[in-house]
Amino acid sequence: MRMMLVGAGAVGESILKVLEWRDPKGEWLEYVLVCDYDDKRAQEIANALNETGNCRGVGGLSEDNQQSGEGIGNRRFTASKVNATDKEEMKELILAHKIDFLMDAAPPFASNYIFDAAYETGIDYGNMGTWSVPMEEPAYGLGIENSYTEPMTKYNFDRHEAWKKRGNMALICLGIDPGVVNVFAKYAATKLLDEITEVHVKDGGNLVVPGADPDDIMFGFNVWTVLDEVMNPNVEYDEARGGFLVDKPFAGLETFEMPDGVGKNTLVKVEHEEVVTMPRYLSQYGLKRATFKISLDDNLITALKVIDHLGLRSIRPVKIGDVEVVPRDVVAVCAPQPKDIGTEMQGEMLVGVQCIGKKDGREKEYFIYQAFDNQESMKTWGSQAVVAQTGFGAALAIELIGKGVWREAGVFSPEYFDPLPYMELMDESGYQYHIKETGTGLCQE
Repeated sequence: MRMMLVGAGAVGESILKVLEWRDPKGEWLEYVLVCDYDDKRAQEIANALNETGNCRGVGGLSEDNQQSGEGIGNRRFTASKVNATDKEEMKELILAHKIDFLMDAAPPFASNYIFDAAYETGIDYGNMGTWSVPMEEPAYGLGIENSYTEPMTKYNFDRHEAWKKRGNMALICLGIDPGVVNVFAKYAATKLLDEITEVHVKDGGNLVVPGADPDDIMFGFNVWTVLDEVMNPNVEYDEARGGFLVDKPFAGLETFEMPDGVGKNTLVKVEHEEVVTMPRYLSQYGLKRATFKISLDDNLITALKVIDHLGLRSIRPVKIGDVEVVPRDVVAVCAPQPKDIGTEMQGEMLVGVQCIGKKDGREKEYFIYQAFDNQESMKTWGSQAVVAQTGFGAALAIELIGKGVWREAGVFSPEYFDPLPYMELMDESGYQYHIKETGTGLCQE
């Protein structure tokens, strides 16, 4: 595989660290072109991977976790500046470097351009999320099309037949959620249950910064992405109520008891691709309801509401004197950055999926989850837990693509494929998951 990574942010860096660790000799990952609008950032990561292996120079694996041998000191990684919204510029790089797989780790607003660049050059593609555009005055209620001019995943799945005809694969929604949880849901549908009726993704944890100011605001992920996912109208799937239901931000408040001592999390619904992809592939197994909920800090919720009401979430340029600025860009730059608080945080990220259905005529419920300890993540990977957890999830999917295990022409998300090879890689790599059989009442509405 000759791969081009677009987006050398924290998650993009995390993906490369895991890929280098998984394939130090270049047996299936022959070459990587690291691209970013900030070419110095891209070059820094490429240099560190080439010189030390596993990106240790940028904060990577500890001595105990490094692979020795031909992977150290190789020149597989090069870097380039790229504008992720300039399709022609990306196509030129793809052709010049003989790329055959394009991994999108850029902000969601650029995803359609990157997706099209891959299609038009006849190569395979992967991403961790899709772009969506809500209406200025959402209707809410039944039907995504009544609240979104471009619903999540629609741009991609609408082009399935075109990709299939060309013979190339686009695999969208790789990461932890969406990504790993999609694999878990498919596993439950095909291996644990005879019929799966409900799937509920729960994203939470117990991360804290000891001694932090009680008024501090912490973005656990890319600021731009948080402003989209959390403040966009949220979506759930409910067949009995007619299909996709759209609600206002912060709807669906729920208290959920996370396992392994992580404890109670207060969760709310947000817009997330799983509620669209899971019905697409799991309805054949009986799926009738799907939701996504995430734990949000009270300070962050308050801040997001203020940002929204002041119009600072807008992507329309405004003029200040002789200068035009995009309000959301200003917020994204000025807000506390997730990467700057990683060493201070303690606790775990825990992401899982609650699967409800029947087995041998009896009602069954399972919670399948993946937990990532922040202190261990910083020590081992040089990245905070939410970043490393996402990057690890994406890297294992890329490995299956690179080895030809997950391969078919068209546009897909992970639920389409056999989940066992992915879960076997999780076992092999130490990316631990757990399956707990639970009873009703695990969560409290």
